[in-house]
Amino acid sequence: MEEYVKARSTAGIRSEEIDAGLRAHMNKVYGTMSVGMVITALAAWSISGLATTTDQSAAAAALPNGTLLTDLGYAIYASPLRWLIMFAPLIFVFGFSAMINRMSAATAQLVFYAFAAVMGLSISSIFLVYTSFSIVQVFLITSIAFAGLSLWGYTTKKDISGWGSFLIMGVIGLIVAMIVNIFLQSPAIMFAISILGVLIFAGLTAYDTQNIKNTYLQHAFAGDQEWLGKAAIMGALNLYLDFINMFMFLLQLFGNRE
Repeated sequence: MEEYVKARSTAGIRSEEIDAGLRAHMNKVYGTMSVGMVITALAAWSISGLATTTDQSAAAAALPNGTLLTDLGYAIYASPLRWLIMFAPLIFVFGFSAMINRMSAATAQLVFYAFAAVMGLSISSIFLVYTSFSIVQVFLITSIAFAGLSLWGYTTKKDISGWGSFLIMGVIGLIVAMIVNIFLQSPAIMFAISILGVLIFAGLTAYDTQNIKNTYLQHAFAGDQEWLGKAAIMGALNLYLDFINMFMFLLQLFGNRE
């Protein structure tokens, strides 16, 4: 909040302009994130539909739950390619974060939308595992929780920047635990991972929202308009990841399986 006070009192810009700029920036962040969510949902739903069939003669394989897979479905869900698809979003994020300084804001936005489509491919299997009703139900629960946490992060006067290191360490621990559990296949470990995942990404939602706000105020004070556009894309990416991960962990906890 110190940046906010400093910007309003010493920047030479009227407080109304600071407030209007901040609102426009946050609207861009949430708008970009929302478009990304729509792309992910459409990609996941479309791919899951193309990957399955009801024609036994045309099926390339069948999942343990009896779902028949097309050739595309076999490649995505049953062949070794599935490992690349599983980790593709993680690789994409690291690459995007490393290269964004070399991109224009418009290019960064297009790359973000491409990432959202890749994420849709990666999580498309949820339509084969969980009922459509439970997916919608958990999505609504996640939306309400996300909105409340983000609003708190935006409005609170408490400085929660100190949460960052702890939460990032938690994310790294989750990734390691999930990789280990791929081989162990322990339901108990998966249950613990899901609970911790929800808590960690709930905290990150509030933390990232406050960080986006403070980042805007720092760069608005410096007059760095080019970076503000990129900052909005990175902010949208961070909140998008918080939402997606919280949704996936809640789905593992409360989703009804087919």
